[in-house]
Amino acid sequence: MMTIPAVMLENVVKRYPLTRALDGVNLTIERGKVVGLLGHNGSGKTTLLKIIAGLRTPTSGQVRVLGMAPGLETKKRVAFLPEVNTFYNWMTVDDLLKFVKSFHPDLDLEKTAELKAFMNLKGESKIGALSKGQQARLKLIVGLARQADLLLLDEPLAGIDPPSRAKILHALVGELRQEGQTVVISTHEVKEAEPIFDHVIFLRQGRVALEGEAEALRAETGHSMEELFGEVLE
Repeated sequence: MMTIPAVMLENVVKRYPLTRALDGVNLTIERGKVVGLLGHNGSGKTTLLKIIAGLRTPTSGQVRVLGMAPGLETKKRVAFLPEVNTFYNWMTVDDLLKFVKSFHPDLDLEKTAELKAFMNLKGESKIGALSKGQQARLKLIVGLARQADLLLLDEPLAGIDPPSRAKILHALVGELRQEGQTVVISTHEVKEAEPIFDHVIFLRQGRVALEGEAEALRAETGHSMEELFGEVLE
């Protein structure tokens, strides 16, 4: 029996008044994979994630998420973590998690306790008093504690100090990720993230410049993903 992919895009175009953010994107993301969505700022990564999350509608083309057109049903099963921080500074960490739980019932509060310990965050801390790196860790807790089939992370390493990035990323594919969960990570911080990717998608000016299994691409080209990033996207 064939497994339905987590994501399928066929000739997806997204136009804005002054730009074409996506220009005929075709790709398939298999379930259970950790996928790197790699590209410079302005390459279309965020637009692509928002279309998958059902927060943007493509100008043309077809999108299927967990076998369905993006909508209310897929939004229940997809967790999107934006790059921009949308937290209320007056809330405590625990206030925020309870607030998120009120409109995302799949947020696992037992998991948030585990993640708070791992991320070294205290529940009574005011969000406004957290550093940029601590707020980035809090965003990861909100995303990782969702019992979602598909987790979309937009530049999750922004603001996190380099020594902590590798630790968090390695844990992401181990004990922190829900079993069988598909994870798509948008980033231009390739060096730290490369070891965890099963599959990579290089975006350049709204088009897929290169795509494939990470190990196969390394074997075929003799280059790391960081080296390919420079060659393919520069």
